[in-house]
Amino acid sequence: MATQEWSIQEIARVAGTTSRTLRHYDDVGLLAPSRVGSNGYRYYDQHCLVRLQRILLLRELGLGLPAIADVLDGERDSAAALTVHLEWLRQERDRIERQIASVTTTLRKLEGGEQIMATEALDGFDHTQYKDEVIERWGKDAWERGDNWWRSLSDEDKHEFQRRQHDIAADFAEALTQGKSADSDEVQAIAQRQYDWITIGWQGRRPTADEFVGLGQMYVDDPRFKANYDRHGEGTAAFVRDAMVTYADRALR
Repeated sequence: MATQEWSIQEIARVAGTTSRTLRHYDDVGLLAPSRVGSNGYRYYDQHCLVRLQRILLLRELGLGLPAIADVLDGERDSAAALTVHLEWLRQERDRIERQIASVTTTLRKLEGGEQIMATEALDGFDHTQYKDEVIERWGKDAWERGDNWWRSLSDEDKHEFQRRQHDIAADFAEALTQGKSADSDEVQAIAQRQYDWITIGWQGRRPTADEFVGLGQMYVDDPRFKANYDRHGEGTAAFVRDAMVTYADRALR
């Protein structure tokens, strides 16, 4: 039985993209067509569809094309990768549905002059999506300490902690844009702020050199963390990692 193929125009229409984008994916080595006809038209088979789906999913996470290429090159089992991503999407769907319900309830109570409950207003805006990763990397005790600390903070303190991290990431991205090197004094000063911020999150326990380096590598390896940094500018996550490695070598060893 012949393998089904779709023209570049059909794929572009169904994917909600353009033929020009698909040709660019081919030019940069991200998505080659299954074949090119004698008329020069590109055609795509099922394997191409699966790869394109992964590309679009990773784009939604905020990854740039070079980062997506790195992720795909490191995967040998598309089905396994999609299974992991599907579970993440389901978790995100559940979280977003909770946020929708939370905002809907808050809006209704505001309009009706009712008392707003903190548990209702903040449902879906928590940090527990990283629970399994924390337990796997640093143990259950680390998770419980961090969870108890986070829940003990006021809403204002939580906002300030998150704002501080956002500012640090933005400053890293700005330094990268200005062409500063990861080992420059200016960037190492930002790395110091990063270290202090992590220390606060670890309830005063100062990360060792290896732990700090490991966190930096996680910012690159984990698509969620990578997207969080790279949304400030392409390549920011890798730049942060390099700065953290230099800081660990200079200040922590």
